[in-house]
Amino acid sequence: MARIAVIGAGMGAMAAAARLAVAGHRVAVYERTETYGGAVRRFERDGFAFDTGPGLLTLPAVYRDLFVKTGKEPLEDVVELVQVDPAARHVFADGTQVSLPNASRAGVVAALDEALGAGAGQRWGDFLVRAREAWDRTRRPLLEEPLWPNWQVLAEREPYPAVPHKRLLRTRRAGTPAEIGAWELRDERLAALLESHVLGYGLDPRTAPASAAVLPYMEHAFGTWYVRGGVRELARAVYERCLQRRVEFSFGAEVTGILEKDGRAAGVELADGSVAEADHVVADVDPARLRALTEHPLDADGDVRADDPVSPRPGRFTALLALRGGREPGAVHRTIVHAPDAETELDFLASPGGDRPVCPTVTVLRPDDPALTPDGAHESVVVSAVVSTEAAWEDEGTVRRYTDFLVEAAERAVPGLRERLLWHEVRSPVHTEEETGARSGVVPAPALAAGRGRFLYPANTTRLPGLYRVGGWSHPGGGLPHAGMSGALVAGLIVEGPEFRGSQ
Repeated sequence: MARIAVIGAGMGAMAAAARLAVAGHRVAVYERTETYGGAVRRFERDGFAFDTGPGLLTLPAVYRDLFVKTGKEPLEDVVELVQVDPAARHVFADGTQVSLPNASRAGVVAALDEALGAGAGQRWGDFLVRAREAWDRTRRPLLEEPLWPNWQVLAEREPYPAVPHKRLLRTRRAGTPAEIGAWELRDERLAALLESHVLGYGLDPRTAPASAAVLPYMEHAFGTWYVRGGVRELARAVYERCLQRRVEFSFGAEVTGILEKDGRAAGVELADGSVAEADHVVADVDPARLRALTEHPLDADGDVRADDPVSPRPGRFTALLALRGGREPGAVHRTIVHAPDAETELDFLASPGGDRPVCPTVTVLRPDDPALTPDGAHESVVVSAVVSTEAAWEDEGTVRRYTDFLVEAAERAVPGLRERLLWHEVRSPVHTEEETGARSGVVPAPALAAGRGRFLYPANTTRLPGLYRVGGWSHPGGGLPHAGMSGALVAGLIVEGPEFRGSQ
């Protein structure tokens, strides 16, 4: 039985801790804040409750697998999963609206044909077929296997297939989602539909590789799910599974250094001056903070870049709205209100500046969940947008301007919103940094193949034996499902040994 110290109590860290404890190891988790879950948090006030991190779940199979492998109770026995249908309603800049069924290709094709005109649905359906090819080619090496030695193949090869060009009698390969929209979808609204999936994960559709097509495909193929009570309930379930497996948690315990002995990680130093010895250390922190915890070089030339894959990286601005009046019958759980000027929005995200910010693409979440409100005569709504982390978030004027953007967009999804508004709270990238420790409040995006490795994350192993990376800032990258996958990989690396680890 090995002693294992885990830095941080995010979803990836807890997933790894539960699996390692089941394998017979003694696992201790050290979290600098007073709670678990990382970015998966909850805000409560006056009987209202809100998810302040992810509000929906894709790839629930990742957490089903975690619960199967770590105990007798399956995931559905500890949380209630509800498939969101329709998956989303889109309100485009020209006023066109369309509601897309969840996990139904035929239903989506029919809805797009009716809303956007004959042929639009077929073009989107053909795109999903090509996106599936990209998914099939990258799923195992990108999500289910240690990165080394796969990363160079993933970095150099674009898995999104070339498409025959009818007029030129040759094939043409789109290099970005923006090119897919222009060359293959041939409708500004279909292009906006694709780009909103990419932007929603914090990526610029003009510079992300075409392999980002897997993001809308994942939602289409595996569905979009809501956790009854909020996604925070999933974090609670994982935390309780860890406790059942006798994982020890220390909250308010900031790790200030990684011990090294005989050329390998040997434990952690804490801010109170105490030391916890260990045979292995698992770190759920961003690369810069991890490097600050040890003088040992963790990366070398030829490794995947240890810094943020793309710079500047955006974060998320969220408004939590407490409304009087119940949710009307037939209300849609998720509405995407597209930016009035998508190009200007992307320009501002890539190079923030100028006198004033611009109106972003806004996501409105209206869960049909009594657990989130004091009674049936009220409604809890979460409104969010991807924003630049380089904006002046300490400035009240900037916060007020973005709040106005979000409320104005939400009015297109929530009837009579301003008249119903009791109060609101906002969560800027400053709050994200305070709660998660992520520099500037940056939210890690899922990893992608191609792009010369700029969209990959550091491997789970490091150049310091006994020290492993886990969570959103390590392979396979950001996103709630990816954190669970990362935890599985790290547990496998420690339990299975060098054969599982590969040549690194």
